[in-house]
Amino acid sequence: MSDLHARLDRDLARARARVLALTDVDDAELTAQHSPLMSPLVWDLAHIANQEERWLLRAAGGHAGVRPDVDDLYDAFRHPRADRPALPLLGPQAARDYAAEVRAHTADVLAQCSFDTDLTRAGFVFAMSVQHEVQHAETMLATHQLRAGPPVLDAAPAPRRAEPPAAAEVLIPGGEFEMGTSTDPWALDNERSAHRVYVPAFAIDTVPVTNGRYLEFLADGGYARRELWSPEGWLHREQAGLEAPQFWTRDDSGTWWRRRFGATVPLDPDEPVVHVCFHEAEAFARWAGRRLPSEAEWEKAARWDPLTGESRRYPWGDEEPTEAHANLGQRHLEPAIAGAYPAGASRLGVHQLIGDVWEWTASGFEPYPGFAPFPYREYSEVFFGGDFRVLRGGSFGTDPAACRGTFRNWDLPIRRQIFAGFRCARDVPDV
Repeated sequence: MSDLHARLDRDLARARARVLALTDVDDAELTAQHSPLMSPLVWDLAHIANQEERWLLRAAGGHAGVRPDVDDLYDAFRHPRADRPALPLLGPQAARDYAAEVRAHTADVLAQCSFDTDLTRAGFVFAMSVQHEVQHAETMLATHQLRAGPPVLDAAPAPRRAEPPAAAEVLIPGGEFEMGTSTDPWALDNERSAHRVYVPAFAIDTVPVTNGRYLEFLADGGYARRELWSPEGWLHREQAGLEAPQFWTRDDSGTWWRRRFGATVPLDPDEPVVHVCFHEAEAFARWAGRRLPSEAEWEKAARWDPLTGESRRYPWGDEEPTEAHANLGQRHLEPAIAGAYPAGASRLGVHQLIGDVWEWTASGFEPYPGFAPFPYREYSEVFFGGDFRVLRGGSFGTDPAACRGTFRNWDLPIRRQIFAGFRCARDVPDV
């Protein structure tokens, strides 16, 4: 077995192990729709198997298929999430059996693959399938956060000791840098192609905005001050009745608590704030006399090395993430406190750009110059040009396979069920 075969085999196994852990619950939990924003967990499980069947068995392996009769049921573009419980879905055991049968055939396809087609070169289609599966694992984790009832998941606590960075913000000098990639063999289509972008000088927060800092915004009437919100944000705040981040509650003594996967825990002021929508992040930034960074600013802060002028794959360099670099992979079901991963800081000293919480940017989701959909339009192209806002960096729920300095996530500006926080930026004289 070549190194590439072995790497892909390990990544596929890791992704499946996490999905199986998230679905190791009672059948009633699997088939319930815990929120109209989310699919039943059993739909995600069979959808993952169906996507793998389509791309690894049929497209890459020339296999006739296992269950082509269920393609329509598990087509995400045919059936909105709110409608999926009414479909004649595979039951829990049938979905598990389907996923296992597809994976058995996938092992054969991978073992025999020569990686000599556009789809399979450097293992791309297998890596694409891994990234699809782990993205759904994060979505399934968000479903667990939305469910009612006692906890059914467990994990070790995130790091609670850190040396706070000396400076509250980092100055990023003005100039060009290379954004995106044309060389990463596993990058998805919206990360391509690499292109030069001029970014004026700016300052960016050293760490994501914390719960303690966000509490100051609440205490200063941030949710009642219309001047802090965009017209769209204020309308949404009123219609949705937003008064604090999702899952926050305050008791009669004025103490704030947060619900986390079925448990109610004290709010840690040193954790990055999470479960805020774009509009909340934007209002906070305005209250703080700052703004959200653009996507290009975020990527320059994360990837640009002033010593070489090159863009690195991760803030710390080109090597794969380790447990010392970032809070990833659902090892901990919570963000670590600010400053907990000094080994993951960028060359300029910006911390926790990868892991802990996705970070809202000010940018809409648009194609890069030279964009070409590959291998299908529905991954990226159909989302360009709408209301979607780009998020960067990944969260504690994100697998390392779907989290690099060029990776782009996107969602609607009202969404709060995702593991999203933010950091702020400001303009500075060009240097």
